[in-house]
Amino acid sequence: MTGRLPGLLAALSRRLPPEGLADLRRCLCSADGPADPLLDRWTADHPAAGLPAELNAVRRAWREEAGRLPGTALALALGAAAVSEEEREPPAELVVSGPTSSALPVRLTSGTAIDVIRSARTSLLIVSFAAYNIDEIVTELRAAAGRGVRIDLFLEESTSAARAFGTLGERVRIWHRAEAPARGSLHAKVITADRRIALLGSANLTDRALYDNVEIGIILRDRRTVSRLTDHFHWLTGPEACYLRRK
Repeated sequence: MTGRLPGLLAALSRRLPPEGLADLRRCLCSADGPADPLLDRWTADHPAAGLPAELNAVRRAWREEAGRLPGTALALALGAAAVSEEEREPPAELVVSGPTSSALPVRLTSGTAIDVIRSARTSLLIVSFAAYNIDEIVTELRAAAGRGVRIDLFLEESTSAARAFGTLGERVRIWHRAEAPARGSLHAKVITADRRIALLGSANLTDRALYDNVEIGIILRDRRTVSRLTDHFHWLTGPEACYLRRK
């Protein structure tokens, strides 16, 4: 295979969870070509954010660059790409706030959060229960918006976390629970960049949590897992869940 198709298949393999990848490979094995209605039905059954567009891009490249290839060939290529990605995935890294032990190499939460934000080129998704006294984080988000990064902030309304980002204005999209006050709260703490790297942990976006509290977290670079995490929060904004609303 040449042209765009190999890269598109590799990207799709990173995006899909194992069960979704296996399901798509079975569908491709049964498909007569890029226009087969089987692929339309598969797309309709898997409406995760952005996934239909990715599969449609694969189908266009298949039609334009390798129309004679059977679906079985694409299924094999998709499987090979997934195996190659798994072999290259780096391990998770430990992240802490507060005291650090000389016996265990770790990264600090404050610096790691900034590194993840600085690494973003297309999208940032940030989730926090509380947020305050984070001028450096806000500065980095302003810079990210300036380079064209789409920024979604998922914040707990009862803590007034959105106030910490007030100076960013329309540079960011802020999401709250749809029916606040409601049972439970938006309690997760997550920063993801470009669907490829994520910081997960116990630390809110506050000065004490980033620097002083005893907090723990991990950095994930498993693109498939990070994509699934990103999709989950975007699903919460959609009509099926109706859990989050734009501020």
